[in-house]
Amino acid sequence: MGDKTRAVVGKLKVGRYIIIDGEPCRIVNISISSPGKHGSAKARIDAVGIFDKKTRSIVKPTSAEVDVPIIDKRTGQIIAITPDTVQLMDMETYEIFDVPIESGVADEIKDKITEGINVEYWETLGRIKIMKTKGE
Repeated sequence: MGDKTRAVVGKLKVGRYIIIDGEPCRIVNISISSPGKHGSAKARIDAVGIFDKKTRSIVKPTSAEVDVPIIDKRTGQIIAITPDTVQLMDMETYEIFDVPIESGVADEIKDKITEGINVEYWETLGRIKIMKTKGE
């Protein structure tokens, strides 16, 4: 199973996801310049990294193709919490894995995670991020 697919730049929308410099990012702004006398319309895409929160920008022709991540949204249960990691068990496969707290847990829920609660986590490009708690 591949972790990415291709999409035409002109069809991207704010709130969708794109891969810039190998990092999955959420699109926060798209501005399209009108075509020049000898060129094609260009799109400037501003996006924020899912894992590192860095803002990235690219400029591409609207007809170009770019990589977009395939994000697998799953449910897991927190088994244990250490100072650096959260141990998470997938609720379908019962697979257990460690997620780094710094890059793998959304800032909004860091103070809400406790052992035994269910969470929604995203898996893409071989990395995992806990996005929200479930059942609140």
